[in-house]
Amino acid sequence: MNEDPGSTGGLAHRSWWDRLGHMFSGEPRNRDELIEELRTARANGLLSNDTLTMVEGAIKVTELSVDDVMVPRAQIVMVPTDGTLHEVLATVVESGHSRFPVHGEDKDEILGILLAKDLLKYFGDGEGCDISSLLRPAVLIPESMRLNVLLAEFRRSRNHMALVIDEYGGVAGLITIEDVLEQIVGEIDDEHDDEEEPQLMRATGDGAFDVGALTTIEDFNEETGASFSDEEFDTVGGMVTSEFGHLPEVGEEVAIGDFLFHVTEADDRRVQRFRVTLVDRTSETPTP
Repeated sequence: MNEDPGSTGGLAHRSWWDRLGHMFSGEPRNRDELIEELRTARANGLLSNDTLTMVEGAIKVTELSVDDVMVPRAQIVMVPTDGTLHEVLATVVESGHSRFPVHGEDKDEILGILLAKDLLKYFGDGEGCDISSLLRPAVLIPESMRLNVLLAEFRRSRNHMALVIDEYGGVAGLITIEDVLEQIVGEIDDEHDDEEEPQLMRATGDGAFDVGALTTIEDFNEETGASFSDEEFDTVGGMVTSEFGHLPEVGEEVAIGDFLFHVTEADDRRVQRFRVTLVDRTSETPTP
């Protein structure tokens, strides 16, 4: 059945198909133009919003590297190879994860990956549980690997997790197949995910800020008008911990520039949150 030439909708669809055919005719086109054509298709009802989002995500993973989306080293939940079954189970339950890097003497010595399900046979009876005997091989990848290449490697090797290694051979982060897929389909929540992610930084209403240690220095500067350099450190936590010269405890505080950083949350591995206020210069003793 021939389409009515006078139909506006028919002309719009035919015009779009003509452009799409031209796009795949071999003439070089850039990605911005491709995405624009796909958005035109959505506007014409040929693609749904969800489909367009996934196509744009699939294009995006070819442009992103592992270090753009990996979980940073400070947030990796690891277990030591000499940990007891009770200690390892406590970590599994607390974190809600299903896979755990296992390290030796330090956290750069990755010995393998422990799957939580492999501990089930020892449930209720920890006798004879040797963590090292349960390890699966760890996949080590560089920070610069493209996400589409990593996704293909995950599919080929049937692995779901990889450790990211920096240029010096140390552990820089961790990435899972879920992290990659979320770049395509959007956030994937499971029963262990919090319903609402805590804010990294917020004004408390009394002139102070509640600041998460993972807040980027760029975001902190933008929110407060500060001008801290992010050449050496990416996060507020890294900058402040370096200023202390040790892992600070709750209640400790340090002044950096015009700001006073008071530690409000920390554990034995990392600092987590600060209360940040302007330094009170009026109480300082004048220099003679």
